[in-house]
Amino acid sequence: MNSSIYLGVIKNKKFYILINSRSNMYKELENRLADSVVENVEIRLIKTSRYSIRHSTELEISKIKELASSIQQHGLLQPILVRPVEDYLEVVAGHRRLQACKSLRWRTIPCIIKELNDKEAYEVQLVENIQRQTLDPIEEAEAFSKYVMEYGWGGVTELAKCIGKSEEYVSHRIQLLRLPESIKQEINKGRLSVSHALELVNLSPSMQEKMVNAIIQDRLSVKAVRELKKLESFEESYIDKRTYINEKKIRILKKTIIALKLTLYRLDSLMEETKKTLEPNDAISITNTLMHIRLTVHNLIDDVIKAKHDL
Repeated sequence: MNSSIYLGVIKNKKFYILINSRSNMYKELENRLADSVVENVEIRLIKTSRYSIRHSTELEISKIKELASSIQQHGLLQPILVRPVEDYLEVVAGHRRLQACKSLRWRTIPCIIKELNDKEAYEVQLVENIQRQTLDPIEEAEAFSKYVMEYGWGGVTELAKCIGKSEEYVSHRIQLLRLPESIKQEINKGRLSVSHALELVNLSPSMQEKMVNAIIQDRLSVKAVRELKKLESFEESYIDKRTYINEKKIRILKKTIIALKLTLYRLDSLMEETKKTLEPNDAISITNTLMHIRLTVHNLIDDVIKAKHDL
């Protein structure tokens, strides 16, 4: 459930920040922002965060363009949050809003200015992005891992409480980083769910690749994946079985091609027989019929060859 924290007024316009009230950060932010300053700041004085948790992708650029269009039409509905760092201000929350306003050639932007240390700034950035659902699963995983392991700011339990998620949610996200890049990409493309991906974490690289192909191609459920993992040899019981079935299909299709080619040979023989045994006027209609059948058989051969290549 989202609740609003009143921030202040700029040019007779009231500003609020929305945050999930279930998050432990809600009360903390309410207290922290109580003595913050809200004012217009020259954009040239603001730098992006050293702890940015979003990747620069084509989708991200597209989102910034959409946001810029919205801001141009409706104005900036929420100020960005910045903190003083050395001789400049650093964005804590509102990276997209800042980039969108830059693209609109704004000189100034409404800012909440607040003293925050590195850990506090990172936590606020995490909470905002999670509540806005702007991070993909891998970006979340990397952000959680940095908090716990790289920066050493706290354990899974502390982080989970901070962002209003369960410990299981946080630990599962971090486990995704054990997967190879190819599988991470499938997650971000939406071809592989997080639940499916977690089932692959403890498999060998070769088995991960085979399993992910099976999940995508055969649309396996998570339950089906778990059942396959219980078998002594997934490769023999599933992958090899599929290969064996495909080989049988290919053999049948090859025999079909041979049979159709024999039909072509037989049709050619019948056309020769027609020319030899019938008067020219009588042979025309029969020959035309046989030619039509011959063309149909040719098309069938092409279809069978394509089906064989698709296996």
